[in-house]
Amino acid sequence: MALIGYFLSSEEHPGSELVKGAVLAERAGFPAAWISDHFHPWLDEQGHSPFVWSVLGSIAASTERLRVTTAVTAPTVRIHPAVIAQAAATTAELFGQVGGRSRFDLGVGTGEALNEHILGDHWPIPEVRLSMLEEAVALIRELWKGATVDHDGEHYVVENTRIYTLPSTLPDILVSGFAPKSIALAAKIGDGFITTQPNADHIADYRRQGGRGPTQAAVKVCWHEDKQQAVKIAHKTWRNSFVPGQLSQDLPTPTHFDQASELVTEEMVAEKVTCGTDPEEHLAAVKEYVDAGFDEVYVAQMGPDQEGMIRFYEREVLPRL
Repeated sequence: MALIGYFLSSEEHPGSELVKGAVLAERAGFPAAWISDHFHPWLDEQGHSPFVWSVLGSIAASTERLRVTTAVTAPTVRIHPAVIAQAAATTAELFGQVGGRSRFDLGVGTGEALNEHILGDHWPIPEVRLSMLEEAVALIRELWKGATVDHDGEHYVVENTRIYTLPSTLPDILVSGFAPKSIALAAKIGDGFITTQPNADHIADYRRQGGRGPTQAAVKVCWHEDKQQAVKIAHKTWRNSFVPGQLSQDLPTPTHFDQASELVTEEMVAEKVTCGTDPEEHLAAVKEYVDAGFDEVYVAQMGPDQEGMIRFYEREVLPRL
């Protein structure tokens, strides 16, 4: 059976609430969590976007067993890969180990213009972003060896650079992918694979090209005692999930995502998103990912009530998984 984890949404909660959610998730029996890394939320209605590395330090100090993976960080434009290498090494040292492995893993991807364009940098085409990610991951791994590194690459330069504080066990690097080229890169450079769709073909592509380690995905739900209210919350906070194709990578502001999702109706959300309190519906939503073959499935609560959703899963869903 797949591991069932909890998704900490940095777009919807301040850092203090994310830490509280991590603690509640651990107590409820979730063994692992994802946490998103954004400079902006997708929509203004989501309302938050704390600095993930500060939040991770507090989660490390507030939990004992919970494994946490960034889902995902982009070590490409907004933050230089050498800085991500240091941040991830420090975070892994703070988290320590559980069961002989690091309690923190680094999930990476090519990012979105929404977060990465903020310093005025050019937003590259997808092929260039993939090339940047490949070089960034190689540089991070080299820096994690603890020696002084000089690197003059196609995209990045470091001089006389050494990371002194390293964890006893290095994090795994998991790579996100949604299309053939990104899945191929994940198989080439990753210790695991991250995606968001219950697509068995993506897992097969990843494995066929030599991809190792766990395959992970997330499913969004909206728990609320009133099902219709749950639909309204899901529509208000995550209608951007219905923005198709390349738009999600290229739109630069929450306002653009609001405009792009104007045609998304509550009925469309109700058809696609599990809302309400029926355990069978929540089980079916998770099972779709399990049946696709994912090793780990992370459940994201849409809306503010993390505590209610976690209690519900503790009572009604996790025992049956």
